[in-house]
Amino acid sequence: MTERCFKSHSPFFAEQLTAFQVWLTMGVENRNPPEQLPIVLQVLLSQVHRLRALDLLGRFLDLGPWAVSLALSVGIFPYVLKLLQSSARELRPLLVFIWAKILAVDSSCQADLVKDNGHKYFLSVLADSYMPAEHRTMAVFILAVIVNSYNTGQEACLQGNLIANCLEQLSDPHPLLRQWVAICLGRIWQNFDPARWCGVRDSAHEKLYTLLSDPIPEVRCAAVFALGTFVGNSAERTDHSTTIDHNVAMMLAQLINDGSPVVRKELVVALSHLVVQYESNFCTVALQFIEEEKNYTVPSPANTAEPGNLTPVRDSPAIPRLRSVNSYTNIRAATTARNLNKSLQNLNLNEEGGPAAFSPGNLSTSSSASSTLGSPDNDEYILSFETIDKMRRVSSYSSLNSLIGVSFNSVYTQIWRVLLHLAADPFPEVSDLAMKVLNSIAYKATMNARPQRILDSGSLTQSAPASPTSKGMHIHQAGGSPPMPSTSSSSLTNEVPKPPAREQPATRPPYTPTLGGQAPHSHQFPRTRKMFDKGPEQAAEDGDEPGGHRNYISAALQTGLCDWSAKYFAQPVMKIPEEHDLESQVRMERQWRFLRNTRVRRQSRGITQRGVSRLDDQIFINRNPGVPSVVKFHPFNTCIAVADKDSICFWDWEKGERLDYFYNGNPRYTRITAMEYLNGHDCSLLLTATDDGALRIWKNFADQKNPEMVTAWQGLSDMLPTTRGLARRVSIYLDRSKQGGAGMVVDWEQETGLLMTSGDVRVIRIWDTDREMKVQDIPTGADSCVTSLSCDSQRSLIVAGLGDGSVRVFDRRMGPNECRVMTYREHGAWVVKAHLQKETDGHIISVSVNGDVRFFEPRTPDSINVLQTVKGLTALDIHPQANLFACGSMNQFIAVYNANGDVISNIKYYDGFMGQRIGAISCLAFHPYWPHLAVGSNDYYMSIYSAEKRLR
Repeated sequence: MTERCFKSHSPFFAEQLTAFQVWLTMGVENRNPPEQLPIVLQVLLSQVHRLRALDLLGRFLDLGPWAVSLALSVGIFPYVLKLLQSSARELRPLLVFIWAKILAVDSSCQADLVKDNGHKYFLSVLADSYMPAEHRTMAVFILAVIVNSYNTGQEACLQGNLIANCLEQLSDPHPLLRQWVAICLGRIWQNFDPARWCGVRDSAHEKLYTLLSDPIPEVRCAAVFALGTFVGNSAERTDHSTTIDHNVAMMLAQLINDGSPVVRKELVVALSHLVVQYESNFCTVALQFIEEEKNYTVPSPANTAEPGNLTPVRDSPAIPRLRSVNSYTNIRAATTARNLNKSLQNLNLNEEGGPAAFSPGNLSTSSSASSTLGSPDNDEYILSFETIDKMRRVSSYSSLNSLIGVSFNSVYTQIWRVLLHLAADPFPEVSDLAMKVLNSIAYKATMNARPQRILDSGSLTQSAPASPTSKGMHIHQAGGSPPMPSTSSSSLTNEVPKPPAREQPATRPPYTPTLGGQAPHSHQFPRTRKMFDKGPEQAAEDGDEPGGHRNYISAALQTGLCDWSAKYFAQPVMKIPEEHDLESQVRMERQWRFLRNTRVRRQSRGITQRGVSRLDDQIFINRNPGVPSVVKFHPFNTCIAVADKDSICFWDWEKGERLDYFYNGNPRYTRITAMEYLNGHDCSLLLTATDDGALRIWKNFADQKNPEMVTAWQGLSDMLPTTRGLARRVSIYLDRSKQGGAGMVVDWEQETGLLMTSGDVRVIRIWDTDREMKVQDIPTGADSCVTSLSCDSQRSLIVAGLGDGSVRVFDRRMGPNECRVMTYREHGAWVVKAHLQKETDGHIISVSVNGDVRFFEPRTPDSINVLQTVKGLTALDIHPQANLFACGSMNQFIAVYNANGDVISNIKYYDGFMGQRIGAISCLAFHPYWPHLAVGSNDYYMSIYSAEKRLR
């Protein structure tokens, strides 16, 4: 159609564009497929209406994948492909937006783009420093699709200087651009050696290192992906390339304790690429670790029986107590008991059945629904969770010293230890991936060693792996960890049960745009990823036979990061977020919670201001499934969380009924020592801390839904091993620090989103939960564990009570060496509780097991008041609103005091027909607002006492 013809039809085109615009403004329920769409595509060839037509077409494609599919079905492709030949700068934002929408839905267009040199258009957009960041982000996304598993596209973009252009954008302040630049780099050199060496010449891997500490978790994850594909090329290795691979691996290993499970999952996949490239070296290391685990068997914490357990742990399967609630049935059950030595014997002795029984498809230790690598009900695993956990603790490496040319700083040994650590990760999907890598190498190593063993022994009766020296392999061994007690490996027969990594449909893209961008082509694409988003679900495929082992690791281990990230471009960006829509259900529910919270604060304030003269009316009592160890009131609804050693029970204390009971997922030799409600004012999450330093966050609890682990990470990586697994319930008259540690203690700042963690360590570690990364470590300067933490966001102060009786005050705004601003040493024993009042001139209140309560003013060196309560405290809490504190004792009573030290209540017996003496107090806690006191005792009973019978 000539330009003269276009001009003659100009009124008609304008009318059709107007009708199409009206259609776009209609409500979703009133829309039928637009009749004007084919005409709008023809209008793209008219210079007069082209800009308006592109704008309307972009708004149409933004409606979702269905709109893109409809546009492709009516023939949009040749029109927008032809427009890439235009040099008009005003069309660039519209065209990159349209192409990003198309390729987010249909990536098969990459070949046609390269054939017509369309990639050059987007290379020029990316290289244009005057283009806004969101347009360059869409351009680099398009280029990442072009080079994805397409060798011709990789060659074309490499010649177009894509790597250099991407490296220039790595420090851009726009996080989504940094993320996609890293993904694009990872894709261009994936299985394409020329691009890898181009990256080496430009020091691409070293420039990517800066993104490993990026504040945005998705950016860190993309950097790990890029570095993983960088070392994952299958070309022949030279000394230079091996050195680079080792350097990249050691940089990646620093992310072992990253706060984001998305990053750690990608880390496992990246390290698996290294394992594939240097398989023989890792097989040698694996054999040596298996030998060490077998030969050096001393008692381990995993098999230490705890006081209070009726059955010794070493003799009982790691199966949680049977739960009667429905929600628990969806939590991962304990897997079938497996024995390492039995597995190795089966592999080595059954000449016919061994190899068949251990195909790569049977090597996963995952029993999650998302895993396709065999069923846990009928498979044998080479390495169990407990075996791996013990392997990473064994410190004696004397057998390794006999190897020729041994160095204790081997990259392969250190990476193997990193994988062992990741296999014990508190987040199930991370540990599942790491277990697949470890078991794959263990399988390969034992299969390789088997013929040599037969040749050496002349029989099939030897089950121990042969020494790697017989194969002429030399490895470098890293130094070991402190010796840990353990039992014979033959007793490690139980798999530790974990919650499942349930597959869930993606309900939203990883980014949600904010309100205000009216035109999609100039939107800022802000990062507002919801806190603790788990990220993409991992994908895995079976390897069918031993011969496919190398492909099994490289192809089966995927996290789906790129596809998950690409969903953002397929979703509407102009749509008003639900939380900003005044008519949405989300907005109405949030408004209801706001009014409820206001009512709770107002009513409770009225009661506490009148003064509480007694607090002994029992408003709730019930038998908990386990001995309560930690109790926590929800601040605004009538829910209370009660933790025993490894599970959490939720009660509605107003109705007196149990809501839920589920397994926390911590290993059997650990215990829950702290809990916190996050975002208690809105959509609440529950954080649990265990004495191995792990933190887990749950949602969908206590509302008749299936509890789901949102995220988990290692909050403290250097917990003192001598105190792990020891019982806390000890005689109050003995030195408590010798009986067992404080475990892990936490405090949560809702205003800042910071989480303070400490315990059986020498530091206070602060985590930024929004960025999912560690903020700082504050040294305590003491040789004793931290027993209590309290923080104040207004004054940036942290108060810590310690096991040696000292109370220390830290100002986190100062450097590590100057941040300890005050130390009080007036207590002579273990500090049970240290509380910092939130007021501007709030005092510090601390209590020790001897019962002395001391009040400190942070600016003075001595206490300003001292009260004496009962001796031998096992639990204590201070009400944050009312001037009350309660003490629990092993002597089976509870005493409640006011601020003057007067006893207002002394509780020794249960109310009603039960009427018997209460048990030894194991935990207690005040409600944040109401004058309620929850008490847990060693007789399994949970009770709540109040100042009045009827408060609501």
